[in-house]
Parts: sequence; C-alpha cells; structure tokens
Amino acid sequence: MSYRLFEVFGIELEYMLVNSNTFKVNPIVDKLLTKKNGKLTSDVSNGEIEWSNELVAHVLELKTNGPTADLDNLSEKFSENIREINLLLKEFDSELLPTAAHPLMNPGTETQLWQHNYSKIYALYNRIFDCRGHGWSNVQSMHINLPFFDDTEFEKLHAAVRLLLPIIPALSASSPIFDGKSTGFLDSRMEVYKTNQKEIPEMAGKIIPEQVFSRDEYFEKIFMPINKAIKPHDTEHILDHHFLNSRGAIARFDRNAIEIRVIDIQECPKADVAVAVLIIEVLKLLVSEELIALEDQKKWHEEDLLQIFNGVIRDAENCQISNAAYLDVFDLQENATAAELWKKLFRRVESRISVKHKENIEFILENGSLSTRILKSLRQDFSEENIEKTYRNLAFCLAENKFFKP
Repeated sequence: MSYRLFEVFGIELEYMLVNSNTFKVNPIVDKLLTKKNGKLTSDVSNGEIEWSNELVAHVLELKTNGPTADLDNLSEKFSENIREINLLLKEFDSELLPTAAHPLMNPGTETQLWQHNYSKIYALYNRIFDCRGHGWSNVQSMHINLPFFDDTEFEKLHAAVRLLLPIIPALSASSPIFDGKSTGFLDSRMEVYKTNQKEIPEMAGKIIPEQVFSRDEYFEKIFMPINKAIKPHDTEHILDHHFLNSRGAIARFDRNAIEIRVIDIQECPKADVAVAVLIIEVLKLLVSEELIALEDQKKWHEEDLLQIFNGVIRDAENCQISNAAYLDVFDLQENATAAELWKKLFRRVESRISVKHKENIEFILENGSLSTRILKSLRQDFSEENIEKTYRNLAFCLAENKFFKP
C-alpha cells in the first residue's frame, strides 16, 4: 500500500545488550529472541512493536510493526517493550544500554557478527569492509521512515530531507566517546560512518544525497553506480541496492519511503520520539515551501551541505554555522549556532506539536544534545570507573523512560 506525505511513519530504534556485571557488550540477541519466541527467528512481532537482529550479535532493533500514524503514544509502546526485554535479559545477567556507541568497547576483539539467517550477507560485508571497527560494530541509531506516493511527492520530500540533514545531529548527537576517550566529535558515530565504506565509495557517496528528484534519476545516478561497484565482490548476487545504499537518507522505492539515518539513538524513547516529531514538523514546513521554494531547495549541492554537516557532527548544537545562504533560508543572520537555528525552527512549528512532545523537545533544546550532557556529567574524568558510572545511569534512564540530567 502507498501512503501520502506524512500520513504515516516508521520508527526504528537500535540498542546494545551489555552484561550487567562486566558492562561489556553481550552478543546474545539470538538467546533473547529465542527466549521470547520459543524458537530463533530474526524478527519477533510483539503487538505494535517488532524486535529484530542486526549485523552484530549484541545489537537489537525495535521498530514500529508496520507504518503508524500515532506518534503521541509511541514512546510508551517502545518503553513497554524495553521493560519486557530487560526482564527477559535478567536470566542472562544482561540489560539494554542506550546511546549511539559503547564508550569502552574494543571492536577489534569484541565484535561478533550475527551467525543465523542473513549471515551470508553479513559475512560478505565483513569480507569487503572488515566489520571489526566502531563504524560497523559500535553504532546505534534511530531511523525515521517517511512515505511518498509518487515522483511528485518524492521530489518534495527528498529536497526537504537533503536540506535538513546537515543540522539533525545538533539535536541527536550521543556518541562523544570511543575507547574510553573523548574523540573530539560529539557525533563520533557519524564521523566514522562517513569512511565506513571507503573501499566502495559509491555506497555512501557524500552522506548528503545527490541532487536527484525522481525515481528514474535516482536509479541512474545512485543505484546503477552502486550496482556496478559491488558487482566484482558480490559474485553470488545476494546484495540488493536498497540495502547497499548508505547515504544519510536513502530512498526505499521498494516501499515508497525515504529513510533518515543520521540520528543517534537517545537515552530513552521519550527523547527519541521528541527528536523525530521535531524533525517531521520541520520537514512539513520545508515541503510547504513557506521558508523556501522547492526549486531553490533543489539547488543545494551536497558538497555545500556536507560542509555544514561536518561542523555539526563535530560540535553538535554548539556549531557556528557560517554559511550565510543556508542561514538565510531560515531567516537567521550570519554566524548563528545550530542550537539557535533549532530553537527558531521549534518556535515556527510548536503550535502543531502536542503538549507532551513540546515539553520533551524543550528539555533537549534547553539542556543540549545527549553528548553534551554526557561530557558534562563526566567532568573531564575519563577513567573507566567514571565512564561506567555515567553509562549505568543512562541504562537506568532507558529502563525508566527518563531524560538524562548531568
């Protein structure tokens, strides 16, 4: 079934399993799914939420079980599932941990790929890219799926998504630490994501998608180069171009949706859904052309947008945006911060947002990205003990569906 713009949404959340005693990642998603389902399957339907495996054996994905129009009750539905999962994991001395990266994981020694169904695909990825790196095995994100009905709606949505992508990590950055150290990037996940697939650069492109605004153009300029580049490696023809496309937003013509992938997972579903709601409302504003005409949105080249994006993944909400033309789109003067830009956008759309989401968005805008709050909590003490203490607090926030306050 095809849906119209913003008629329904698909939300996907990824979490890591950790051992409650050692705090190390625990590659037992297969045991969890078997415990829940009675037998091992890659997907478990649990009412309105579905559970599924990922590339690595310690990451679990929770997603809306099909498209939903109800964002108001979604955080509670995710939270109910998280509580159930944590109860099931007690038998294995394990629990779910939020944020986009485990701060102490050693991917070189701790990575275990999923060994069950789809394992041939994962093994091929591992052969080409070597998935024992932070960018493959230590990244958790939220994906937002937005439908389009036809080429006309795809054009509007893709133009709006491309324009907004550079500043999304200012809201969502939650990965300031790898290997027990501050990386210098508030969104380290997106920094490593950029070079993950350097062996086949056609797959991720510039992260910001190219200026393509129809299905035929997308196949010609994005899918065809990907298929050509992967051909020497994929001798068994098991990889699909929808699966291979790794840009920060990808077109899923198999289900007529655009999937946004630049969003770090937050500390609890309440925060994730708040971020999603604000992004969706601003995309509606862009699609309406109230801020900028469609033809002008389409003129933005990915290189110019990438420069803004690079600054934002480094400094998140503190990033000084100096591109005057970009700020002008949002009626801001030169050298505004990403935080100021998001606050202005929120004021433009807040009348369309329910009171519950409004309060949650205001918390994020007032207190900063999760990365900022994590670093504030650590107070320059990057000892394993202090990092573990902070992240155990984050695990508590996830279990209780509460915001993290330093």
